[in-house]
Amino acid sequence: MAKKNKKQATEGEVEPELNTNNDDSDDSHNKKKLKKKNKKMKIPTVSIAVPGSIIDNVPTLELATRLAGQIARAATIFRINEVVVFDNKSNPDNDSVLDNSNDESGASFLMQILQYLETPQYLRKALFPMHNSLRFVGLLPPLDAPHHLRKHEWGPYREGVTVKERHLNSGATLVDVGLVKNVIVDQIFKPGRRVTVAMGTDRNLDSVPYFSDCANLTVVLIVIMSYPSSCNALPSHRGYDFIIGTSEHGQIIKSSDLEIPSFRHLLIAFGGLAGLEESIEEDDNLKGKKAQDAFNLYLNTCPHQGSRTIRTEEAILISLQYFQEPISRALQC
Repeated sequence: MAKKNKKQATEGEVEPELNTNNDDSDDSHNKKKLKKKNKKMKIPTVSIAVPGSIIDNVPTLELATRLAGQIARAATIFRINEVVVFDNKSNPDNDSVLDNSNDESGASFLMQILQYLETPQYLRKALFPMHNSLRFVGLLPPLDAPHHLRKHEWGPYREGVTVKERHLNSGATLVDVGLVKNVIVDQIFKPGRRVTVAMGTDRNLDSVPYFSDCANLTVVLIVIMSYPSSCNALPSHRGYDFIIGTSEHGQIIKSSDLEIPSFRHLLIAFGGLAGLEESIEEDDNLKGKKAQDAFNLYLNTCPHQGSRTIRTEEAILISLQYFQEPISRALQC
């Protein structure tokens, strides 16, 4: 399929947009367009931070996988834009269910499972080689996220992976987007790279003039990154302008009375077995400080709990429901 010029463009076609999260983009001009576009968009995002240590306390690999699946489902249900996995345990136990021969930590395991689940099913074989950590992922329920489109579904964007076969026309790359045939991107990319393709409005693949590499879409619910310490350095590192910590020792405020200021990047942090307090104590930059000092708000989202402890995966579901109305009010400001 040859590239159409502007004179050939028909009604309903869209101008190409470029957005990539890879620093090694093949076109420097596209990087400039990306920066300019991002300045205009400024779409507010909500992230959650989860400690990798919750995996280290699970007795079997299957249960560890199911735990990661619960977190992925919660993040998808509440439309979380990003999951931050922070490693608050440097040395895994010798009896860990993880593959210690590869020095795999609970954080790296959790990251891998979340990344796998966030990826549409038709891309997983190409992007994820066989690994022991993925042995039980087939038992997990699908996320059914908005960007997990089926073969018969057409959407404005589809996730894809560049394939080895290059289109006959120079300057084009074939991309597998989970349809009956590959589509063409009018740019050169290395094979095996994940991209998000702008599909346009015409359902006929042969008539779509442009495809774009757009990785940072709001429909991509989970973008995984790891952080080697506690949450302390996250604001300067990722640009979060409002951070909320959750703990049974936090302040009790009714959801209807909670006021969250207008934000660009909101982060909600959850602790592990010993809570966020342990993570703060282990941070050399916060020696002698209280956990409340690391957050803009430090809240107890489930007062009067009936169980002595609330598991992290339970706290995530409870808290994200608690924050729904306050976040909605903040976004309307």
